[in-house]
Amino acid sequence: MKRGKVKFYNNSKGYGFINDHESSGDIFVHATGLKGEIRDGDEVTFEVQEGKRGLNAVNVQKVS
Repeated sequence: MKRGKVKFYNNSKGYGFINDHESSGDIFVHATGLKGEIRDGDEVTFEVQEGKRGLNAVNVQKVS
């Protein structure tokens, strides 16, 4: 599992970006890849999958 911080997430549109701590790059996240609610600034764990337009964060879960 990778770790990162939610850079931006729009609940009404269902998407956002997570800053990956390892690569310092941003990874797209869609509501379908969440395992709970997230907000801007949350520390999260996630996995990465290849999507239609690049890398997507999946199994995203807030670190408690």
